[in-house]
Amino acid sequence: MHRLLKNILFGLTDAHVILEPVSGQLMHPEALAAFDQLRRDARAAGFDPKVVSGFRDFRRQRTIWNAKASGQRPLLDNEGKALEVARMSPEETVFAILRWSALPGGSRHHWGTDFDVIDAAAVPEDYRVQLTPEEVADSGVFGPFHCWLDRRIAEGKSHGLFRPYAEDRGGVAPERWHLSYAPRAKEFQQMLSAHTLQEQLQLCQGEDAVALADTVCGEMPVIYPRFVDVPESAYPTNIDRL
Repeated sequence: MHRLLKNILFGLTDAHVILEPVSGQLMHPEALAAFDQLRRDARAAGFDPKVVSGFRDFRRQRTIWNAKASGQRPLLDNEGKALEVARMSPEETVFAILRWSALPGGSRHHWGTDFDVIDAAAVPEDYRVQLTPEEVADSGVFGPFHCWLDRRIAEGKSHGLFRPYAEDRGGVAPERWHLSYAPRAKEFQQMLSAHTLQEQLQLCQGEDAVALADTVCGEMPVIYPRFVDVPESAYPTNIDRL
């Protein structure tokens, strides 16, 4: 695999992303173009989509992961309640982290094709976004925007954007706020594999090490299909015509 492409897949470079000027987030150029089109449609309907998290590199994802593995950040169960890391086995800790946070090297945010979005028109400027299921529920503060977006996606009018975690498939918790630019994301995903991801984790040593990497590698046959790979059925059926 070409070195630059490998670096893109694992979030080791930002050479493939550009600045989204409103939010200051970095995004893949094609994902940004699609988002700009979606934003124009949404503003005409009374919404104001804003990206709150775009490209995230390997180092940033590792910081989040390691903080959760050490108990420095909250580790949550399926209902969003805090867990006690000290009482959990390494395997239990790994799967609990994966429910809510991506594995470093296995995050779709590395590609710049994926981003988290809110409706800025629904909240004051000083509102602290949590990205919780309650915020994006139909009755939540961002519910009306996401109901509108549901219809756009279903009608094939979302400019290639879709939700890779729209439903609970027993891996990543549903993330209604997470959008992905299907054409490029699908290409990147097809280039990634459990083997190459495991190799990357094993290369990270010392201060660059990913916490519980040995446990992750041992469980990779289970982790990859459940928490990294997004099934073909989740992508838009009209992807080639977007």
